[in-house]
Amino acid sequence: MHIHLDALGGVAGDMFAAALLDAFPEHQAGVSASIRAVDGRIACAVRAHNDGILSGARFAVSAPGVEPGPAPHRHDHPARHDHPHPHDHAHDHAHGHGHDQDHGHGHRPWSEIRAALEAADLAPAVRAQALAIFGHLAAAEARVHGIAVEAVAFHEVGAFDSIADIVAAAHLIAALGVRSWSVSALPLGSGRVRTQHGPLPVPAPATTLLLEGFSTLDDGVPGERVTPTGAAILRHLCGEDPGRGRPRGILGRTGIGFGTKVLPGLSNCLRVLVLDEAAARPGRRDLAVIAFEIDDQSGEDLAMGLDRLRGEPGILDVVQAPVLGKKGRMMARIQVLVRPESLEAAIAACFRETTTIGLRYHRVEGAVLDREARTVDHAGRPIRVKVVDRPGGRTAKAEADDARDHAGHAARARLRREAERLALTVPEEER
Repeated sequence: MHIHLDALGGVAGDMFAAALLDAFPEHQAGVSASIRAVDGRIACAVRAHNDGILSGARFAVSAPGVEPGPAPHRHDHPARHDHPHPHDHAHDHAHGHGHDQDHGHGHRPWSEIRAALEAADLAPAVRAQALAIFGHLAAAEARVHGIAVEAVAFHEVGAFDSIADIVAAAHLIAALGVRSWSVSALPLGSGRVRTQHGPLPVPAPATTLLLEGFSTLDDGVPGERVTPTGAAILRHLCGEDPGRGRPRGILGRTGIGFGTKVLPGLSNCLRVLVLDEAAARPGRRDLAVIAFEIDDQSGEDLAMGLDRLRGEPGILDVVQAPVLGKKGRMMARIQVLVRPESLEAAIAACFRETTTIGLRYHRVEGAVLDREARTVDHAGRPIRVKVVDRPGGRTAKAEADDARDHAGHAARARLRREAERLALTVPEEER
């Protein structure tokens, strides 16, 4: 299963939770239980919402000890916080999270939040996801303020509602077990956001660090469109490949999560698209191809480098071919086949193991036949055989290395033909 996040209005923690719970309502009770495990005084609710254009859900969190009431009126202004404390904090209010009560925001050190999550009666996977998301936030804030991570204290992100948003997101990420995530181009917004430190530019400084490598767009709609919490969730889910596009797949569930801020002429929502990649393409798989040419590396060293590439995780095949380059120079053209999720690591390996200083890559779709690796016993020796289901019938191919110590082409050919016959005709229990 792959989930694509379509950031129409933007991304915030409550919008992420609302969109996933709109698509997977069966997880509402589990989310509520995880939030209460962190602080038993906090309650949450998922409420249906229609902005006059689209319908979906809002994720509402109450103040400690107060049950969630009706969804609040929408507003266009960020909440103002006038706490003159000289601490470092993140800002997470511009989407107007759907939280019901006015409350004072105190400063909470990252170390205190981490200790609370570690002590809470959370499932280990949920705890790990929550700590990772908060860890991204803390690291970004430390870079912004030029301080150690342990010295970071959160303001808005340290409030109960943002903690609940992150725990909800962590529970859903852990419970769904999604294989991969992607996100559309992100609206950056514009203007200023008021904070305890005074006005800050949009996107907030910590948000810009968290969104490094992500595609962005300017849709002309002002305001803070991606909050620090939303950016931290994206960094956690898509950080290995922030530029990954939406893959092919059969569309299953969808969900829409609303923020409470009103955007002019635009629904302030995040949409999730749930794709079943395997069911969509029987016998198909997504791949990436890396290509480059080498004209200044010795054949001996290049051979060793390509062998090392073949051993890299995620690299499926490496081939080379002679070509003519500029001035009639002989060159080696290298092509590397790699799993998409391993693309960045494979690119780094190509630069490390060869002398190339530039390469090309693109994503492709491949077709594969069902195959099975079998081992047969022939003349007292094990022979590995690959059996493939082809449209015209099954075929078999014995592993050449297993006939290496047979002298003579005829002897090796006989051994392999017999092994292939056994793999196709002898029942598995008799091999």
